[in-house]
Amino acid sequence: MDFILSDNNLYILLIAIVSGLMLLWPTLMRGSRATVAPVSEAVRLSNQNNGIFIDVRPHDRFKAGTIAQARNIPLADIDAKINTLPKDKPLIVFCDHGRISVGAANKLRKSGFEHVVSLEGGLTKWVEAGMPTSGKH
Repeated sequence: MDFILSDNNLYILLIAIVSGLMLLWPTLMRGSRATVAPVSEAVRLSNQNNGIFIDVRPHDRFKAGTIAQARNIPLADIDAKINTLPKDKPLIVFCDHGRISVGAANKLRKSGFEHVVSLEGGLTKWVEAGMPTSGKH
């Protein structure tokens, strides 16, 4: 017991516990966070699994240009329109840069949607990859 209570050994034990928790943190958080998918994965989900693109930007931004075939559900309207989304198809959520869509995807996942991803880099990365859009993009 004296060995464990020694100051030096107590510090080493504390460091070991903190290190272990830091290693476990990503695993513990994985279930509550939406997956971020690069453009290639989003295309695969859309083509092979009938994935649906959900644009969470405001309606005026959506009308200015979006991913072809995307459905517009502004972030402010997600709660009201959540029941209109299919739970049996992958949902690919996006915004301009991929930051806001992560929160929207997390909200959908917590509401029972299992196959939800946020488009990495959002519409900006989509356009940079030369993928099709509707509107001015």
